[in-house]
Amino acid sequence: MGQPAAEIGERPQFPPASVAWLVWGLGAALYLIAFYQRVAPAVLVQELTREFALTGAALGNLSAFYFYSYVAIQIPTGLIADRWGPRKLLTAGAALTALGTLVFALAPTAYVANAGRLAIGAAAGVAFVAMLKLASHWMPSRQFAFASGVALFIGVVGATIAGAPLRLAVDAMGWRNVMVASAVATAFVAVAIWLVVRDDPAERGYGSHFPHRKAQDGGGSVWEDLKLILGYRNAWLFFCIPGAFSGIVLMFAGLWGVPFLTTHYGFTTAEAALLASLTLIAWSVGSIVYGPISERARSRRGPYLAGLVGTMALWAAIVWVPGWSRPMLVTLLVALGLVGGAFILTFPFAKESVPARLAGTISGIANMGVMMGGLVMQPLVGWVLDRHWTGALTPGGARLYDLAAYQGAFSLLFAWGALAFLLLLFTRETNCRQSA
Repeated sequence: MGQPAAEIGERPQFPPASVAWLVWGLGAALYLIAFYQRVAPAVLVQELTREFALTGAALGNLSAFYFYSYVAIQIPTGLIADRWGPRKLLTAGAALTALGTLVFALAPTAYVANAGRLAIGAAAGVAFVAMLKLASHWMPSRQFAFASGVALFIGVVGATIAGAPLRLAVDAMGWRNVMVASAVATAFVAVAIWLVVRDDPAERGYGSHFPHRKAQDGGGSVWEDLKLILGYRNAWLFFCIPGAFSGIVLMFAGLWGVPFLTTHYGFTTAEAALLASLTLIAWSVGSIVYGPISERARSRRGPYLAGLVGTMALWAAIVWVPGWSRPMLVTLLVALGLVGGAFILTFPFAKESVPARLAGTISGIANMGVMMGGLVMQPLVGWVLDRHWTGALTPGGARLYDLAAYQGAFSLLFAWGALAFLLLLFTRETNCRQSA
């Protein structure tokens, strides 16, 4: 992997696809770990409750510490990726994720466990933005949307590992031993990233896919770069728009779908959880498809708008038409996930809207907008459900909400969808071309 082309004055060849995907894939490995850590507490409910004598609210708070730091780190991550480079950022993120996991595994109290979760969220939160930064250097621009979709699919694989496989491992080894093993595995990923990943193919003697590469070193201060990027209309719009997609999927598949399906469609808890996971898998598969569709159409806004309208139409059918047969309900939820995969166009659309050297920063802003969907809608839906609670309880003592309560709470997403539709009309179409 030397520089023979450069030595004889020829233009270096672009990196082979196998090398590019290897470099990108090591960044994706940290994103898989991030998803794994995001949902792991759901499998450890009994162990954590017993170990730390947690109430339901305290358990929810312990899980949420991951999200607090994850969302907060997105814009700083983008700024650092643009200035420091993804290699150092991913290595540090993986190393600190390993350390946070170890703190969580060995925590003597709930306070220390919370600190571990907070560290994990902040450290693993760098993965997605850094991956996108790597893709802009190591892959042709036409593959950026596809790589973004594959990233989400890999993340869902991590969430799947944190389901039944994690449960089997915990039953066999105990949760603390499993978390220690997770920390060790993450440390190995950190070492592999440092040894293999490079910020740009030129560092391995290849040609770079990054446009105007020299321009990335000519920016001003961090504050000047942030002010510059916030001067672009699309930057603000893509902070507000994607939550209309992610709010539905992360709210439903991540929390409130299971009680809705068990209460009003007679699914067992295991069946409802499987259907929620199926929706999430369909979401990741749909995200892979939308990139090539957008590239062929030479448009970002058109497929994005179509996906938003389709998502809201399917959501309306699920919320406002009760009594679906089970096969039809499964079909609707899978279709919802597939159509909602249009949200992935947020990232190439946003990247192409600003100068290439600011790709990391705009990706951080866009990813923060995506995560805001779940962060806002999960508690907001719960608040509305509580306002409509009639006092009914399940045999286990949990609150039981009637269909009208769910319809009122789930209808909040239509307001976000309408706002997103209007805002999309004001976005500047990039026609799949990078801004100069």
